[in-house]
Amino acid sequence: MTKSIQKLLAVFATLLMVFSLAACGSSDKTGTSEGDSKGETQVLKIAFNQTEQHPQYKAMVEFGKSFEEKTNGKYKVEIFPNELLGAQRETVELVQSGTIAMSIVAGPLMENLNPDFAVFNLPYIFNSLDHQMSIINNPDIVSDLYASLEKERITVAAALHGGVRNVYNSEKPIQKPEDLKGMKIRIMESDTNVQMMERMGGTGTPMGQGEVYTAIQSGVLEGGENNELVFNDLKHVEIAPYYSYTQHLMIPDYLIINAELLAGMSEEDQKIFKEELSKAVDSEVEMFNKEVERAKAEAEAAGAKFNEVDLKAFQQAVQPLIDEKTSANENTKKLYEKIVENAQ
Repeated sequence: MTKSIQKLLAVFATLLMVFSLAACGSSDKTGTSEGDSKGETQVLKIAFNQTEQHPQYKAMVEFGKSFEEKTNGKYKVEIFPNELLGAQRETVELVQSGTIAMSIVAGPLMENLNPDFAVFNLPYIFNSLDHQMSIINNPDIVSDLYASLEKERITVAAALHGGVRNVYNSEKPIQKPEDLKGMKIRIMESDTNVQMMERMGGTGTPMGQGEVYTAIQSGVLEGGENNELVFNDLKHVEIAPYYSYTQHLMIPDYLIINAELLAGMSEEDQKIFKEELSKAVDSEVEMFNKEVERAKAEAEAAGAKFNEVDLKAFQQAVQPLIDEKTSANENTKKLYEKIVENAQ
């Protein structure tokens, strides 16, 4: 069965679920395709835009197994990789509507719900993985920000490490901002990212992840920017072999859950949910580091050419953007100050 057929079937199944709930006037909890109030298993669907090899997918599999076991089968987690339930923007809306339970989405998309999320998406905002992880799940720092989305029917259940993003392209090694002149680089959809890529020397082009390979192959884009896992596992190395370590972003990904679904769980189940998810977050970081080594080795074997850049030149180029965004309002200013205070 091809990926396109799989995707159509998954979307069709999701639509059937919506129609059946609407037709029956069901009071079943959000995101379930089987469960009801009689103690049957409640299926929680998670949308994911990467492959089954990705550490975040594997971490969610671990979480799903432990959550099901520790709730005595009350909940069953199903993860749909490869954008089978739609691109990330679409899945945010599906979570809001309660069509699916959860989705893993990139940080820039969260700016569309609350612009204060932009501070975590700024270039060079975190100086290390430890620095990032000390911030993004620290309730003393993020509780108000994450709770701000509940009016949008979304709760941020956890933040996940999403790797370090670097520029890759089909033409040449990038060593300084001037080298990106005239290049259209795929970016995640956010005004911050558009401005960032412009200051880095290129032209940022928002696009769904599933369209990038064909866009580069056909010349619509010259390249993209992402971590080594995406670069290798989505085969972008085949059409854009020049991977340059600009290290411009360390953006968290977020596991979002329908707020009504989470609030509808018993206190005991919520406690189990949060505990097992916290373990999955830690496990994902360990797996990510190992997978980066694997992906880089495979990409090099496939012809990738990795190179270092003039990091200071890129940092200086984007500094005005950092200054602008971190002084936008009192909330972002306070978040930025806490990030700096907790620098490793």
